[in-house]
Amino acid sequence: MKQNSKVSLFIPCLVDQVLPEIGLAMADLLRKLGYEISYNPRQTCCGQPAFNAGHRTEARTVARHFLQTFAEADYIVSPSGSCTAMVRNYYPVLFAKDDSLMTQVKSLQKRTFEISEFIYAENKVDQISGHLDLKVSIHNSCHSMRELGIDNQIEEIIRRIDGVEIFIPQVEHTCCGFGGLFSYKMPDIASAMAKSRFEAYNGADLDVLIVNDPGCIQHFRAEASSAGFKGEVLHLVEFLPKAMVSASSITATFSKKPKPWQQMRRIGSKLKKPSPLMKHKLLQ
Repeated sequence: MKQNSKVSLFIPCLVDQVLPEIGLAMADLLRKLGYEISYNPRQTCCGQPAFNAGHRTEARTVARHFLQTFAEADYIVSPSGSCTAMVRNYYPVLFAKDDSLMTQVKSLQKRTFEISEFIYAENKVDQISGHLDLKVSIHNSCHSMRELGIDNQIEEIIRRIDGVEIFIPQVEHTCCGFGGLFSYKMPDIASAMAKSRFEAYNGADLDVLIVNDPGCIQHFRAEASSAGFKGEVLHLVEFLPKAMVSASSITATFSKKPKPWQQMRRIGSKLKKPSPLMKHKLLQ
């Protein structure tokens, strides 16, 4: 990393509107690892929902705004492998016929990271330390594995925490069922897929299921109760500060998880404007 460079936070829509605690936790984690962070409140959607729905013109409009918003950023870090993959892998598809924008896209590709791969790329794994007597398992999102090549990195990061026992299910690397628009178009299948994942943890008596994508987290949390899962479902950036020194500033954030009805109320009331919590906290 260049001297005096900043990390610009790339906050996905789902985090901004529904799970702001993940964005705040990532900001605190990056600060604890010694980074100076910035947050551009002009950022909006990366364009993935429109792209996946086949609305390429609308996706390009949103993607152009993203390129402008992060044009001057040194490094761009997101808590979502799915959104990171959209920028790195599918912006070249959107702008394949626009040479001037492709130059910007290629520059952005080199500077955009999912949080766990950024920790790895920056050789910050050794700075992760602490102790927690917990039994956990790890769910890698499909996009982070297949689009970004993230595999054992998260496990190696978690193993830096003394006392943590990692449970590895017999069936790994299967989808949680979220899949963005998939879970809305085929809710019954999506629900069954989540329950199938929870079945892999039966008898393990997990304290925490650690996940690296907000979409998977929202889907797992919605299905956990009916599947009989008693543990917490946390993002990697929510889990790590629990074990790190001076983490008290964010531990309270996820000890008061909103109920599903509270999440839906938040979606309805704030869909067209930035989350005040996110904006206030990150601009401090």
